[in-house]
Amino acid sequence: MSRVHRDDRGLAAVARVREVRETDSRIGLQRVLAEEAALAGRLDSLESTIAAATVPDTTTAAELVAARTHLAHAGILVGETRERVATAVVVTADARSRWAADRARLAAVEHLLERRAARRRTEADRRAARDADDLAAQRWARGER
Repeated sequence: MSRVHRDDRGLAAVARVREVRETDSRIGLQRVLAEEAALAGRLDSLESTIAAATVPDTTTAAELVAARTHLAHAGILVGETRERVATAVVVTADARSRWAADRARLAAVEHLLERRAARRRTEADRRAARDADDLAAQRWARGER
């Protein structure tokens, strides 16, 4: 929107507000996606830690209890991280729908501005054609006399 017609100043202001909202919601979506990816990575890491855990053939009771306690804590962390990932998925879906709605609202306002500009161009072209026809008719009328 380089130049805004005076009749479209209010709608242009609405477009600027919509653009800011769309940008904010897009940035929010990017942050939520990054957080979800980080949580998913942490969950994968914890699950692979549990999957890779082994118990040596010969071990003391204290070592066995320590390894079991470590795995139990890792299991608790896996459960908590799964819950956080599930929450992040819901938050991401909400942020994505909010961004899509903001983007659609911005597109609607921009479309209205484009339609108004096109209508003004069409009207200007019609006026120019009508003026050209009037001038041609006047010249023709002068030539007839």
